[in-house]
Amino acid sequence: MRTTLTAVRNLGILAHVDAGKTTVTERILHRTGATHKTGEVHDGTTVTDFDPQERDRGITIFAAAVSCTWAGHRLTLIDTPGHVDFTDEVERSLRVLDGAVAVFDAVAGVEPQSETVWRQADRHGVPRIAFVNKLDRAGADLDAAVASIRARLHPAPLVVQLPVGREDGFTGVVDLLRLDDVPDDLLAEARRRRRVLEEAVAELHPVALDEFCATGTVSAETLEKALRELTLSGAGLVVLCGAAYRDRGIGPLLDAVVAYLPSPADVPPVRPDRPADPAAPLAALVFKVVSTATGRLTYLRVYSGTLRKGDQVTDAGRAERVARVLRVQADRQSEVDSAVAGDIVAVAGPKAARVGATLCAPGDPVLLEPPVTADPVVSVAVEPRRAGDGERLTAALARLAEEDPSLVVRVDPETGQTVLSGLGELHLEVAVEKLRRDRGLEVVAGRPSVAHRETVVRGVSGLVYRHVKQDGGAGQFAHVVLDVSPAAEGFEFASAIVGGRVPREYVRAVEAGCRDALAEGPLGGHPVTGLRVTLTDGATHPKDSSDLAFRTAGRLGLREALRASVLRLLEPVAEVVVTVPADAVGAVLGDLAARRGRVAGSAVRPGTAVVTATVPVAELFGYANRLRSRTQGRGTFTARPAGFAPVP
Repeated sequence: MRTTLTAVRNLGILAHVDAGKTTVTERILHRTGATHKTGEVHDGTTVTDFDPQERDRGITIFAAAVSCTWAGHRLTLIDTPGHVDFTDEVERSLRVLDGAVAVFDAVAGVEPQSETVWRQADRHGVPRIAFVNKLDRAGADLDAAVASIRARLHPAPLVVQLPVGREDGFTGVVDLLRLDDVPDDLLAEARRRRRVLEEAVAELHPVALDEFCATGTVSAETLEKALRELTLSGAGLVVLCGAAYRDRGIGPLLDAVVAYLPSPADVPPVRPDRPADPAAPLAALVFKVVSTATGRLTYLRVYSGTLRKGDQVTDAGRAERVARVLRVQADRQSEVDSAVAGDIVAVAGPKAARVGATLCAPGDPVLLEPPVTADPVVSVAVEPRRAGDGERLTAALARLAEEDPSLVVRVDPETGQTVLSGLGELHLEVAVEKLRRDRGLEVVAGRPSVAHRETVVRGVSGLVYRHVKQDGGAGQFAHVVLDVSPAAEGFEFASAIVGGRVPREYVRAVEAGCRDALAEGPLGGHPVTGLRVTLTDGATHPKDSSDLAFRTAGRLGLREALRASVLRLLEPVAEVVVTVPADAVGAVLGDLAARRGRVAGSAVRPGTAVVTATVPVAELFGYANRLRSRTQGRGTFTARPAGFAPVP
């Protein structure tokens, strides 16, 4: 029997690396009966971390989808990476999810990548609940973790559980809504915390406030309804706790997923004309493409309509055929006859659909907004070890970029080398290793280099550019006058044209031409950012002016203006958080200074110190090995992009 739309939950598991996302997922699969034995990250036996590199490295690299059932509801979970280099995997997953569980370490609280994935979920408007994990660790503190969530992420935390025991003595949780089976020594504390929860919910929810004022308390039923509405609106954050490794708190977490997170029927339709209805016209978004030994799989979220095996669909007007529809369980699939609105499935058959493509009914086309892809910041030159493998390498790189749009492949025009660019050193290491393992290619990779930018320090005013071309047929004529000045970031374009001297459609063409010119700056051919261009004047020809002529004038005119401006080279920088033994702080600070790092602050925890600094990405190559050697293997660090800074 098909599950009704309201009994479906599509959710992601989000967290910083090592907070326990994959362990939470494994315990959920075991608790729901989807697996008969729990897999362990340290043993390399987990369901979702099935790729050999994930098992070798002990981290999640690729987002993996699994399904299970709980209390009559079908749950589709996507276990997402926690390492900053694979943030794009999280971005693509969040684009198609309805809710999320944010996992936090009970000792560390909010960590750098926790903030990154939280902001990504904010951008997509994904409702969340929180699970404070690892309460069995030494130094675990639920209240401190909640305080860090409030201080760094700024939600309104609503703690609905009380831990039973501390650290090694942690044995379970008390449900503050119903206060069932509370140990005698915790009864007073449970009642106090229940009162705190009632007051916090009453401040945020009018129905709970009315009941609280009328009776002096809030019933469990009213609390549950209010918590669901506050979760869906984002006005409150339900906080649960447990220890996934010991399978403590997983059952209540599943109950909370069903009770508080939205179904596809609870979220706004992806478009007004595409409701979450199996009878509506088809609209599905591709969020992942994977090449397997048996062929190409296209992962998609069906937003409206029904997709059946054998159906003809269109992708930007291009016809595709769906040969099979598959329910996914990490690296295993089971064939089904169809998928309906609200389903996340894989399909076999489409040969050209890329990440971000919209599959729709041939007679009712639609285009959905694709996921945003981050710009690469690190590059390596790659070449085959054997001279005859050039074509195979080109094909393998094209397939890599198809599977992961944050990988960019280009040929350096000066050296003729093939350059692979990505989001970090580890991102590129994984990609190169994938070429070796999956494609059987012996590849030589050069030393990583960073992707620079160029920015305007002092611009020019009144630069005149005339584009005139006569080649025997229709001519081209465009006259533009440009002002260029610095801007805070990105690219801004404005028109100060008066009297219609340049028609509006030609103004848009000038802007498009200026954007074309940003691809290569005069300092070293790097992309240009941080500038404002104003079109102040211009002229047209009654016959020879056109969109093409003004686009060309915009491109060539801005290039000339940039050559006349003062520019500065920028390099990517990262915020680095280093955790080391207290006796190693001096060595770590000295090493960061040698890497041109700017220390922003430090904090002391029992036995350890945490140093935060901003460091050029180019200086972080090989830092993991260096840190381990300076701290006898006890130091760790995380890094996340922090924009660009001037090169000294």
